[in-house]
Amino acid sequence: MLYSINLFTLPAMSILICYDGSASAKHALVVAHDTLGHRPVTLLHVWTPPAAVLADAFSTRSGEGPSNADLEEFARSRALEIVADGARIGDELGFTVEPRIERCGAAVWQTILEVADQIDADLIVSGTHGTTAVQSSILGSVSNGVVHHSRRPVLIVPAASE
Repeated sequence: MLYSINLFTLPAMSILICYDGSASAKHALVVAHDTLGHRPVTLLHVWTPPAAVLADAFSTRSGEGPSNADLEEFARSRALEIVADGARIGDELGFTVEPRIERCGAAVWQTILEVADQIDADLIVSGTHGTTAVQSSILGSVSNGVVHHSRRPVLIVPAASE
């Protein structure tokens, strides 16, 4: 027996969409809208602070160059730009978007799951590959971590067909 569910008649859901500005994240945003309709969403970008060693790498022998605090502020500002771009796309699609940035703790996927707990998300949406330099062969490392450690439903959107 087949069951049919009309998503538009379900009660309001708390939806967390992971967004890093990548083509995969943009595609996931479109698929989430096409699947879930005009529901309010929290659009999350997790940013990674620079390590002190990165600040040292930009300095010169005279000690000039950006400080770790300068690089961290740059990373935070860039995160705000990325989530604003995603919110603009979400608005154009018809979502009511609450943009949110979070500083990464131990791992991006752990930060995503912590935010999902904070907002009591009914669903987490993510693309398969983001902008990180390290990727696994099947899923990106972030989506892989979310899928394997989440206690909540997760929608992983494969890359768009070209």
